[in-house]
Amino acid sequence: MSVINRSGKEAVIGMLGPGDFFGEGGLAGQSVRMATATAITRTTLLAIEKTEMARMIHEEHAFSDRFVAHMLSRNIRIEEDLIDQLFNSSEKRLARTLLLLARYGTQDPSQRIPTISQRKLAEMIGTTRSRVNFFMNKFRKLGFIRYNGGLHIETSLLSVVLHE
Repeated sequence: MSVINRSGKEAVIGMLGPGDFFGEGGLAGQSVRMATATAITRTTLLAIEKTEMARMIHEEHAFSDRFVAHMLSRNIRIEEDLIDQLFNSSEKRLARTLLLLARYGTQDPSQRIPTISQRKLAEMIGTTRSRVNFFMNKFRKLGFIRYNGGLHIETSLLSVVLHE
């Protein structure tokens, strides 16, 4: 999920994964779309009309529970992202973002992340592409990441995020 300001500067504000929802602002009466969702891997979407979504939330309790759980976890993630941006270095933000892309800590972890440019990673963490390049080379030399038919993340990268 990304936003663009009036001068054309883009910022990535979130990453979605399998089973996630987006576009819920319309349910809350948001008249203007605030963000754009862009797929970085092959994706299948299910579009649900506003009236049908409202009906499902009210009548289908399992669906409603899943939607509420998703919204609560997204809210927690947004708070974590804000704290990360305010208090952590760009190196730690990059390490955390790579772990999130690899879905570390979920029921479906993958050491291999989708193909993503260093420019996009820089937008996601709020730094320059050259800083991302510097840290990616450092992570590779330390054995935290590998390039072998794609980018592979080692869970030992977590030590960069946790190390004070």
